[in-house]
Amino acid sequence: MSRPTKRDRFIAAHVAPSAAQAPTLLDEIPRIIQLEREVEDEFRGQMMQRLKEKIEDVDRAMSGHAPVCEKCHSSHPMKSRGRKKRTFITRFGEISVWVQTYRCIEEGCGHTCRPLMDALGIETGRISGMLARLLALLGVVVPYELAARLAFLFFGVEVSAMSVWRSVQRLGAACEQYSEELARYHADPRTEVEEPAEAPDAVVLGVDGCALGMQVRDTSERVSTAARQSVVRRALVTCLGKADQVFDLLWSKLHELCWLGPKTVVVIVGDGAEWIWNRAKMFSNRCEILDFWHAVEKAWEFARLRYGQGSKVGEKWMSRLSTDLRGGKVEAVIARLRRITPSCEEEREKLEGLIRYFDTNKQRMRYDEYLRLGYGIGSGAVESAHKQVTHARMRQAGMRWSESGARRLLALRVLLLNDNWSMLDRLMMAPVV
Repeated sequence: MSRPTKRDRFIAAHVAPSAAQAPTLLDEIPRIIQLEREVEDEFRGQMMQRLKEKIEDVDRAMSGHAPVCEKCHSSHPMKSRGRKKRTFITRFGEISVWVQTYRCIEEGCGHTCRPLMDALGIETGRISGMLARLLALLGVVVPYELAARLAFLFFGVEVSAMSVWRSVQRLGAACEQYSEELARYHADPRTEVEEPAEAPDAVVLGVDGCALGMQVRDTSERVSTAARQSVVRRALVTCLGKADQVFDLLWSKLHELCWLGPKTVVVIVGDGAEWIWNRAKMFSNRCEILDFWHAVEKAWEFARLRYGQGSKVGEKWMSRLSTDLRGGKVEAVIARLRRITPSCEEEREKLEGLIRYFDTNKQRMRYDEYLRLGYGIGSGAVESAHKQVTHARMRQAGMRWSESGARRLLALRVLLLNDNWSMLDRLMMAPVV
């Protein structure tokens, strides 16, 4: 028998002697998980029963006091129409209670109400209370189908994607309505606003628009914006509507946060869109900044046309231009551009457009001064906000949104990202059909 060769020894050392083994699972679920689930199953029924008892306590406290009609404001109390069993879904499961119904006896009115349901803030057959807000929280983070599956894993409650959607719509509508009413309040010249005791020296507003896939198209101007209003603290504002609404909401948010004092400089960073500068005039003490990177990209368009894509000469030309712009030498840059002789009609049009762009915005391009003051010269914050507010949730593959659905979801996403989700506890759910 021949001795094994060097090759045979190498193969024996590096080739597995047997086939790969399939991975295995634990024979049983870890004991702590079993105990947690046993406790949850054991006390869920007790929690639901205790919640029902507390609801009945509220009902007993209200009994014997017939309400007055809120519709016609009649001086006569409303007439009892008896009790009926009403069902609704809560954090602990489905609950049924006997609810008193009242009807207005005034001729031509006939308004009915259920004081207990109104006091609890619920509707028959609807998801209410904590569960509705938890479902909405899932719905603003992930698609509705996935949110429904997560609801079962997290809370042990089976709901449909439509139930999640409805919770988002009702709470989003309430949040949107509150924001709009707050904006109207702050925009009303009759509103007396106290000057904040410690307003910041400057706030930075990054204003920009982005697009969503819409189910319905019309001719109205839609702008979804996110704004960064402080270099230390951040707040987001979003709007799916006309551009005027954006600045109404910004104005309201600044007052709500007490960030707008008599000496506060409002720094507006924009990409050069006229709708931004036109509406920025509402701030008398302002500083307008053209986003540095938009200015550089505008110059790159001309450089690629004149010197070619990837040209070393073009890169060197742009390096000098960028350095000069950052140093506040916009006048010198414009002067050099005017001395360039175009080689073709297309190049001439591109050069004239670049000169016109810089010349129009030169008062917004004092970048050395802005950097010295700590204002910043780029719109990176608002671009990041686009990704957080809209892109991460609303621009996934194949998504299309109705205008009302998008507005309500945006209102809730901004509430979450501004770390103000608890505000929903103090908003009554809107009756969305």
